[in-house]
Amino acid sequence: MSGIKHFFDVFINSLDVFIEGFKITINLSVASLIIAFIIGLFFAILKISNVKILQWIADAYIWVVRGTPLIVQIFVLYYGLTEIILLDKFWAGVAGLAFHSGAYIAEIIRGAIQSIDKGQTEAGRSLGMTSGLTMRRIILPQAFRRAVPSLGNQFIIGIKDSSLVSFIGMQELFGVASTQGSNNFDYLPFYLTVAVYYLIIVLVLTVLVNMLEKKMAQSD
Repeated sequence: MSGIKHFFDVFINSLDVFIEGFKITINLSVASLIIAFIIGLFFAILKISNVKILQWIADAYIWVVRGTPLIVQIFVLYYGLTEIILLDKFWAGVAGLAFHSGAYIAEIIRGAIQSIDKGQTEAGRSLGMTSGLTMRRIILPQAFRRAVPSLGNQFIIGIKDSSLVSFIGMQELFGVASTQGSNNFDYLPFYLTVAVYYLIIVLVLTVLVNMLEKKMAQSD
């Protein structure tokens, strides 16, 4: 019982610093996932194109991301980019997370696009639409609906992956937990506290994704 009481004391007493870390985690996750979605859509289009060199570029990007750990990508981008341009820790973290998630989102979108019956494309072309217009108005809306569950899972993974930017000195949720644990020589209650925050974020995002799925199912 004393251990549980100690945990709740830590949870309440550290509320202010964890709220600040929570804000950074949310800002970091939202920014990186928006950019990752744009990157993913771009490389998904490259991968399904009929131009071989574009396919190779997309394959190379996805291969590099899948073949190297996220923490290595964050370190390379952080220390590499900061030698070329002035980039603070937040945007270096965003770049690393977006670069990583973009590859997985590209595969999700690519799979969703290719799951659409080819007759849909032929129907669009028969109506006089260009390939780009057919993709934008007919294929992508349907592909997005099919990709929502997988995208939701990837977004959840992206939020949890944001904890790795603590290794470049950012004080997001995990960074706060590590710092507070070190300062107080008492790690476990702070790591349990950060686990609660992540569980809340994931729960909220899961509910939102489920609501979106149901709404799209009704519109179908």
